[in-house]
Formats: sequence, structure tokens, C-alpha cells
Amino acid sequence: MKLIIFGSTGNVGRELVRQALDQGHVVTAFVRQPSRIRMEHRNLAVAQGDVLDPEAVRESVQGHDAVLCALGAGRKGRVRSEGTHNIVNAMKASGVRRLICQTTLGLGDSRGNLNIFWKHIMFGMLLRTAFQDHVGQEGHVMRSTLDWTIVRPGAFTDGKRTGSYRHGFPADDRSVQLKVSRADVADFMLKQLTDPTYLQRTPGLSY
Repeated sequence: MKLIIFGSTGNVGRELVRQALDQGHVVTAFVRQPSRIRMEHRNLAVAQGDVLDPEAVRESVQGHDAVLCALGAGRKGRVRSEGTHNIVNAMKASGVRRLICQTTLGLGDSRGNLNIFWKHIMFGMLLRTAFQDHVGQEGHVMRSTLDWTIVRPGAFTDGKRTGSYRHGFPADDRSVQLKVSRADVADFMLKQLTDPTYLQRTPGLSY
């Protein structure tokens, strides 16, 4: 497939780019600073732009089969929500239907999966701004008419891709570890490109 990846210089984004290329996809990495892409591949193109610039996003999305979004917190706590809004609008304008968007475990009904520490300390205080940015991000995706899947992973680790993780568990399941490697997040996101199981759904992802 021909994919465009937003957030491609982040920790999950770099894994998405690498694994997508390994799988034979043609990849466009959308970045503000092309110098941060430190790999070369015959199937890799770099599109320079700011995700907060609607025109730059619209021009870059055209001609792709699917969009993967792994945006980081960025500046002023609004990059995920406003950037994803621009991505959704660009997809509608370009006729691109498939969107795989990474947010976080703890949003929506998955709040029931969290322990007290993550619910009240991390997302309630320390990461409150980032969490609210994800809330806005999910809202833009869910209100769209796109073929979307929102992936909600637990806390990121630096482990290798194992392909062995839990997903789509019940919202009241407190047995999940609340962590998963960035490489496994990318693995799961890419699998959604050809698997309709979670179409317009919000699977949690954790060990």
C-alpha cells in the first residue's frame, strides 16, 4: 500500500516507518524537519510540512491508500487534536478513507482499565494537558465518516517487537499490564491496514 505517516520522527512513528518499509509498503514520512529522518530506502519519500498547516497536510495526503497518525504532544498541547483535525479534513477532500490513529489507554470507556496511579496522578495531574489533547483528537476522528481505527496503547516501553500482546480487551479488565513496546504498537497499527475487525472501534493495547 501507499502510506503516509504523521508523527514519523517520534518513537512510535519511526517504528511505523521502519516496519512498513520492511513489509513492502511505499511510505511518505510527513515531517517538519526532514533532517530528523535518518534512514534511506527506495520506497521512502519525505514530505516537509507542519501538521498545523491545513494546506500542507492536504497536499501531502493526496494519492495515498491510508494514513497512520502517531502525533506527539508537540507545542502548547494542541498538536494532536488540531493536527488530526487537519488530517481528517485532508482525507475527506482527497478521498482517502483508511485512518489508523494512535491515542492512549484511559480514554473513553478504557478508563476502567487504569489503576489509581494512572487515573489520578498521571492523567489527572502530570499528563493532564496531553490527555486532554488526545480527547480532542479522538473526537475529530470519531465524528468523521472515515474508515477509522483508534488504537489505545498502554505506557510505551523500549522493548522489541514481539507480536505477542493483548488487544480489544474489555473496558473493565484490570489484569492488563498498562504497558507495551513502541515496536509492538507499530506492529498492531500496521496490521489494521488489512484487518477490518476494529473498523470504527477503539481497541486497547497492552501486555
